[in-house]
Amino acid sequence: MGSILLVLRLALRDLRRRRTEAALLLLAILAATTTLTLGLVLRDAASDPYESTRAATKGPDVVANVGRVTDLADLEKLATASGVTEHSGPYSVIAGKLEVSDRTSDVQVEGRDATIAAVDQPEVTQGSWVSDGGVVLEAAFADSLDVGVGDSVTLGGRSFKVVGVAVTAAMPPYPGASCIVSAGCINGAIPDDRDLPAGLLHNPGLVWLTQADVRSLASDRSSLSYVMNLKLANPDKAQAFVDRTGGDHGGAMPMQSWESILADATDLARDSQILLLIGAWLLGLLAVASLSVLVGGRMADQTRRVGLLKAVGGTPGLVAAVLLAEYLLVAVVAAAAGLTIGALTAPLLTESSAGLVGSAGTASLTWSTIGLVTAVALGVAVVATAVPAVRAARSSTVSALADAARPPRRTGWLITLSARLPVPLLLALRVAARRPRRVALGVVSIAITVSGNYVLMVLNAFLGDQPGTGAYTETQVAVLRHVLLVWTVILLSLAAVNAIVITWATVLDNRHASALARALGATPREVTVALATAQVLPALLGAVMGVFPGGFLLFAAINTITGGDSDKATLPVPWQLIGLVLATVLVVAALTSVPAHLGGRRPVTETL
Repeated sequence: MGSILLVLRLALRDLRRRRTEAALLLLAILAATTTLTLGLVLRDAASDPYESTRAATKGPDVVANVGRVTDLADLEKLATASGVTEHSGPYSVIAGKLEVSDRTSDVQVEGRDATIAAVDQPEVTQGSWVSDGGVVLEAAFADSLDVGVGDSVTLGGRSFKVVGVAVTAAMPPYPGASCIVSAGCINGAIPDDRDLPAGLLHNPGLVWLTQADVRSLASDRSSLSYVMNLKLANPDKAQAFVDRTGGDHGGAMPMQSWESILADATDLARDSQILLLIGAWLLGLLAVASLSVLVGGRMADQTRRVGLLKAVGGTPGLVAAVLLAEYLLVAVVAAAAGLTIGALTAPLLTESSAGLVGSAGTASLTWSTIGLVTAVALGVAVVATAVPAVRAARSSTVSALADAARPPRRTGWLITLSARLPVPLLLALRVAARRPRRVALGVVSIAITVSGNYVLMVLNAFLGDQPGTGAYTETQVAVLRHVLLVWTVILLSLAAVNAIVITWATVLDNRHASALARALGATPREVTVALATAQVLPALLGAVMGVFPGGFLLFAAINTITGGDSDKATLPVPWQLIGLVLATVLVVAALTSVPAHLGGRRPVTETL
């Protein structure tokens, strides 16, 4: 039999014999690969509705605007610029305030013709297009105001009837609308309306009137701005055209390419993507900790198997390959499953925006995404298993066949410290001291989990302040809460698996020592409490480290990546942090009690 076939058959046979452990391995890697896939493909899935809207509305490749009538001639020259094939406008735009019921909102009012435009003809989703005395509202803006066809609104002191609701690809949906008025705009949260500089618009919506109605609202021509929509021969060079003739979001003649509008329209998906990618790396670290413990426990349980393989002629390289192949096979399966689940569920975490046509479809997986996710899955498996596999393969054949208990390390200060403690705590300290690397993994695992929960508490408080006052609408807040829920459930689930796995590995590793302690007079209850306490003590240390500095550093990293302002964040108060630490310790104690109980009541004679 060839070496490769032999390795595969032995690896598959061992996975079948230990199905529960194989399932835990799969779960640990699957959590990381699924979250990573979600983060990588979410932006692509969210761009589908904008692409549909762009096709339905003859979306422009470049949108240019000027704030003064004296610059109107320069704007009109763009219609004949090199590379421009079609245009619409220039259209007059004025800043104003829209009043409906008891609400007032800043708006940009754009004057349009009743005829169909060659470029940027908004798609009417309800009612009809503009007419004298009638106003059409951008769909996401109308949805936020809960205004529909037939309602009356007030603009500039005049009453207008809502005759339609429409979508456009020339501007991101509300509340991310671009600024095309000379007054200027501020998007996002502000501490207080009194802090808003005079003349600036805050989160303006977009509405359309006839050209005549817009001019009638203007006090004079100097209050008008103008916008023109351009179609290029090569849409992929839109940004180059902007850089050459104007400037994105500024410059002598402010312009926006369709790629820039797409980026603004998928800004929510970007925020969701950042959260998921950070969660994926946290879960990757948890997966490494989980696999390291599982591998260590399985290697201890496979000592005789390693001796048998070597006794019948297996080289250390072959033995290491057999042990490593099991985890690589699981990693490949987890990568494939994570890619599939992530691509199928990504549309569920994107906003079905009223301001766009259609919904996010199933994201297409690129080769770069497939390669990265697979590499991460294999990397997690190799990092966690390579050292234990090589160490086991290089062990003595005779000692492996004997499978004798490993003598504990004799640490003088630990013996002195623990000698006068109660029996459960004495045993717990000595159990922990036998596997310092496992204790470190337990501390790191809990610290990562608590750091993630710390950030979740901060982000949850931030989202609670957003509807009506911040940069997100209620629907967008709901989408981000779903993202946080996914992160929370997977993070806590994997942390719980880690706690159970670490305890069970400790039980297996200390089966001889626990039996000897009982033979010398310790009760099953004392052994059970000792095994559980050996996990609770690292959990307490990890929880404290997870709050500070872990939580603070992770939140600072997120702010650095997103460009957020950490000074405006509502940080958890001390009693919440104390509650988080205590809750973590109690949950770990509860999770570890069952495997500790099972391990503490094994028959002494059978074990010895």
